[in-house]
Amino acid sequence: MPRTRVKICCMGSAADIRLAVAQGADALGFVGPMPSGAGVRTFADIAAMVPAVPPPVASVLLTSETTAAAILAAVRDAGCNTVQIVDHIDPKEYESLRRIRALRFLQVVHIEDRASVALARDYGRVADALLLDSGRPSLDIKELGGTGRVHDWSLSAEIVRTCGVPVFLAGGLDATNVADAIGQVRPYGVDVCSKLRSDDVLDAAKLVRFMVAVARYNKHCQEC
Repeated sequence: MPRTRVKICCMGSAADIRLAVAQGADALGFVGPMPSGAGVRTFADIAAMVPAVPPPVASVLLTSETTAAAILAAVRDAGCNTVQIVDHIDPKEYESLRRIRALRFLQVVHIEDRASVALARDYGRVADALLLDSGRPSLDIKELGGTGRVHDWSLSAEIVRTCGVPVFLAGGLDATNVADAIGQVRPYGVDVCSKLRSDDVLDAAKLVRFMVAVARYNKHCQEC
């Protein structure tokens, strides 16, 4: 099994970035303005932080915008090289998004029931990668991430097997369950935010424990 990648979300400062990069993160997420969720920052704040992200670590803007024009405007203001679309948008919007060839598109699918499997397959035809999370976009005030909840990993595993693009697993992951999650779902990567933060700051001890758990799983798989 290839090495499981790690995406650390909710970057809030240059110190967060340095800490995540030092511990081996493959991608860093920056949460743009949206109705709910942890770690929301202004586009100006994100644009000021992104230059501190060293290649080849990806800088990922999380946006709740649902039209191609608004999504592209958001990423232009933030300066990231990857866009994570946290709401369920019309797949046809990707026709316009794909005109910007330099950007990569990470589409979130919130796993609520079996309908999520079909939705993931639709997005797998247009997005570069998927991220499976535990939000509830159907609520009046949408939950679009940062819930700290685990969803049904059996549905996530089915999506990984059938969607045809890389899949990140999110939702309630921490050092105590990430190895089980990887073993059951076999994702391309894992994504974590709220479980690694204390008082809205990336917690070094929690991050180290999480990265050690992922590294141990990767090492075990390579030795099997």
